[in-house]
Amino acid sequence: MRALAATLSSFLFRRNVRKALPARQFSSFKGTTDELSTEEEVERKVGLLLKLFFVGTAGYVSLQFFPYMGDGLLQQSISLLRVKDPLFKRLGASRLCRFAVDDERRMKVMEMGGGQGLLCMLENATDDRTRKAALRALHVLSRSDQVAESLHKDGAVLIVNSAPSSIEDAEVGYYKTTLLERFVDLKNDATLSKDESQA
Repeated sequence: MRALAATLSSFLFRRNVRKALPARQFSSFKGTTDELSTEEEVERKVGLLLKLFFVGTAGYVSLQFFPYMGDGLLQQSISLLRVKDPLFKRLGASRLCRFAVDDERRMKVMEMGGGQGLLCMLENATDDRTRKAALRALHVLSRSDQVAESLHKDGAVLIVNSAPSSIEDAEVGYYKTTLLERFVDLKNDATLSKDESQA
């Protein structure tokens, strides 16, 4: 800390000395002022690089630890799905996508009402970005068979099928068709297992 304070004070002191020089510079001072301006330019660029490195590292670390945060954050993310503002809805859906990294967490999202919240969000969405966020989150959740069955029972097929496709954003159509195919595969698997059990 003392070294940082000493560096900062020397930097500020050098800057004040430079300001105190007379406006008319002699040839003997010209070389030192050029060196000072070059040093300041290098220090400014290095400082900017260090700040960018710090911000990037902090962002990466926060994204890595995000899924391990508690139930309070998950509940807050689910409650964001019920807010009127589409930006907050998209934020909540994005958080759920980051949280749902395995089957256990996907089931936890469903148990806390995340599936119903996403279906309501998709049903009431008025713009493509909100539809895309809801469909993406449903797509991530439906990777688990139990969650996909639960969504199917909650009427997800009708809601996803009735969501309008987007001409401008191809991802909306991709998530929509992928979800519908997932539900069809799930239905076919259930029919096959039923036929095998009867035989």
